[in-house]
Amino acid sequence: MKTIDELLRQGVEGKRVFVRADLNVPQDGTTITDDGRIRAVLPTIKALTGAGAKVVVASHLGRPKGEPDPAFTLRFAASRLGELLGRPVAFAGDTIGSEAHSAVAGLDNGQVAVLENLRFNAGETSKDDAERAEFAARLAALADVYVGDGFGAVHRKHASVYDLARLLPSYAGYLIATEVGVLRKLTDDVKRPYVVVLGGAKVSDKLGVIDHLLEKADRILIGGGMAYTFLKAKGHEVGISLLQEDQIPVCLEYLARAEKKGVEFVLPVDVLVSADFPDLKTKAPANPTLVASTAIPADQEGLDIGPQTRKLYASKLADAATVFWNGPMGVFEHPDYAEGTKAVAQALVDSPAFTVVGGGDSAAAVRILGFDEDAFGHISTGGGASLEYLEGKTLPGLAALED
Repeated sequence: MKTIDELLRQGVEGKRVFVRADLNVPQDGTTITDDGRIRAVLPTIKALTGAGAKVVVASHLGRPKGEPDPAFTLRFAASRLGELLGRPVAFAGDTIGSEAHSAVAGLDNGQVAVLENLRFNAGETSKDDAERAEFAARLAALADVYVGDGFGAVHRKHASVYDLARLLPSYAGYLIATEVGVLRKLTDDVKRPYVVVLGGAKVSDKLGVIDHLLEKADRILIGGGMAYTFLKAKGHEVGISLLQEDQIPVCLEYLARAEKKGVEFVLPVDVLVSADFPDLKTKAPANPTLVASTAIPADQEGLDIGPQTRKLYASKLADAATVFWNGPMGVFEHPDYAEGTKAVAQALVDSPAFTVVGGGDSAAAVRILGFDEDAFGHISTGGGASLEYLEGKTLPGLAALED
C-alpha cells in the first residue's frame, strides 16, 4: 500500500486531506478517560499540517443509531486533539452538511477541522452498498486526498473506511503502516518461543484467533472470563462465572488440537471468586476468596486469576521471544481484581521479547494501571482489527488502501 511518505513527497500544500482517524475514546460524561487513540494519530496529522495541508479529521465514537445523539459527540475528542496539537481545531457539528462544508472551506494551510461523529449518518455503517457509496461520495466532496489512519476500524466495511478510500487518491497514515508492520511480525517469520496470552469476557470473541494461532504459537495462556468455558470443558465446576455452554465442544476441539500439535495450552490453576460482582464506580472493597480453579463453589463467580496462576504465567512468558497479549485476566477496573492483569503486564515489561499489547481493554489496562507504554514493543489501537488480522481475514480498510 502507498504510505503518507509518498504523499508528502508529492506535496500537499493547500490540498484538503481527509484523515480517517480512530477517535473512539472512552469518556465519562465530558471527560476523556484514555486519550491513547487520539495521541496515536498525532504523527500523521502533524506531518500533514507541517507540509501545509488542510486536514479534515473524521471518526466514529460508540454505536449511535445512524442519527445525531449528544451522548456520542466528538466535540470533546476534537477539543483534546487541539490541546495535544497545541493549536485550535475547528469542529463541525455535522458530517456532510453546511457546518462541515463551512469548517473545511474556512481552513487555511496547516489547519485542522474535525467532523462530527460519522455514525450519526446511517450511510456510514449501512450494509447496502448504494447507501454507503452515496454517503462516501458526499464525504469525498470535502477533500482531495484520503489518508487512512484509523486502524481500530479497518476491519469494518464502512463508508469512510472502505468506499471513500476507493474514491480518492489514498494512502496509509503512519499509525496503520506501523500496525501492519507489527502484525506481520506476529504472522510471518516469527521469533520463537511465541507466546499468546488471551483474556477478556467471551471465548466466542477469540475462537477465530485461537484457531489460527494453534498453527503458529508455541504456548497459549488463557485468562479472564473466557477461561471458565475452557475449565467447564475439562469437567470442572465454574459456579456462576461467565460461561458459554454452546462453545464447550469447540473448546474441547482446541484443547485436543493443541495437545496433538504440541502447543502448550495453559489454564488458570487458582482464581479469586465472589458471590457478588464488584462496584466499579465506588471501588468498595470486594473481599474475594481464593480457590483452586478446579474447586469454584457453585454460588461464586471467578473474577481474576490467583497468585499461583500469576507466577505460572510469568514463568511461561520469561523465555519468550515474541508475545501477543489481548484481553485482561480479570475485572482489572477494581483494585481487588487487578493483580492478574498487572502480573501479565509486568511479565511483558520484564521480558526481552518483542511484546505486542493487542488493543482494546488490554491497552486501556496498561495505561489505567500505570505502566509506561514505552516498556512494551507495541500497543495496538485496534483490538478487533488486530484479532481479525491474526485470524488471517481480509480487512476491508486495508484492502481498499491496497487497491
